[in-house]
Amino acid sequence: MAVVKTDTAKLLEKALKLPPEARAAIAGSLLESLDETVDEEAEAAWADEIARRIRELDTGKAKTIPWSRARRMILGQ
Repeated sequence: MAVVKTDTAKLLEKALKLPPEARAAIAGSLLESLDETVDEEAEAAWADEIARRIRELDTGKAKTIPWSRARRMILGQ
């Protein structure tokens, strides 16, 4: 059992040294692996929402802001 904990700790240590994009990809994959069943209605709803947001960006209806500004807004700074 101690070997598993050691291996897990080493794996986590290595993963935390990866660039943010790689860590995000790993985190997403790990979260997906926890889903035992797929809610087809939820998947379809998310696909529709993503398509709607992309259309809003493409048509100029939605405007983007830099992450630094969004972060300040989120943190109330």
